Amino acid sequence: MKRKALFIINPISGGKKKDGVPELIEKYLDAAAFEAAIVFSDGVAHARQIAREAVNKFDLVVAVGGDGTVNEVASAIVGSDTILGIIPYGSGNGLSRFLGISMEAEKAIKNLGSGRIELIDSGKLNGQPFFNMAGMGFDAHISEVFSHGKKRGFLTYIKSSFEEIYKYKPQLYQLEIDGKAYEREAFMLSFANSSQYGNNAHISPHASVQDGLLDVCVIKQFPLWRFVEMGIRMVTKTTDKTKYVEIIRGKTIKIKRDCPGPVHLDGEPRVAGTDNLVEVVPNSLKVIVGESYKKH
Repeated sequence: MKRKALFIINPISGGKKKDGVPELIEKYLDAAAFEAAIVFSDGVAHARQIAREAVNKFDLVVAVGGDGTVNEVASAIVGSDTILGIIPYGSGNGLSRFLGISMEAEKAIKNLGSGRIELIDSGKLNGQPFFNMAGMGFDAHISEVFSHGKKRGFLTYIKSSFEEIYKYKPQLYQLEIDGKAYEREAFMLSFANSSQYGNNAHISPHASVQDGLLDVCVIKQFPLWRFVEMGIRMVTKTTDKTKYVEIIRGKTIKIKRDCPGPVHLDGEPRVAGTDNLVEVVPNSLKVIVGESYKKH
């Protein structure tokens, strides 16, 4: 029996053209193993709607895009028997990189047939699912700024960060993590399911998508002259060795802050209030991982 696979292509993710993706799928997908259908999304939340309708009709739904596209598709199929596949075409591709999926479309397509299926955790921020990373503070602010820009891509994201970092002020957060209280002034809070934001920038080097926990990363205000050092630490997976990053693991995280503001779910901005709830949902998503993926 051939497995039925639906490919959902986000035409604008990562600022990369995808007109040729259907031809790549036709060329590199194992036709003996899969019966493929292809659709392009045409706006915010459209990919989620398409994926929701595909549950129980397709064995596999493949997100062709970045972490935002993955979030839309995965949000629709999480908790079901439908399997997520990913062909990375975004700016950062954080979850794809963590799962060992090739950044080359041809290899990622071939991997759909040969790759193994793993059951991974997901998270929820105020009831809304995320799969790689959620957060509030500076990175959520940048996601909001980035979303209004005309240009996409990694360099645009970095440019926005440099422009805004001089103006952004840390906030005070009241945290309750699995019943234990903490008060922290933070530049930003990241809730990490995987270890990285994307582009191999690891904020929580030992995070696992299969441990039933989220890593609460408290990034404290650091001198601007250490900005490059923090970047190097993320690439070399040593952020846990600096005094500016504190990592606390937990299942249920309550956050109280002074005023409403932006949050992000897998890099996609939202607005949230002063009281927020983050939870892990263990073993909730079936996904095809790459050959190099190792359980953490």
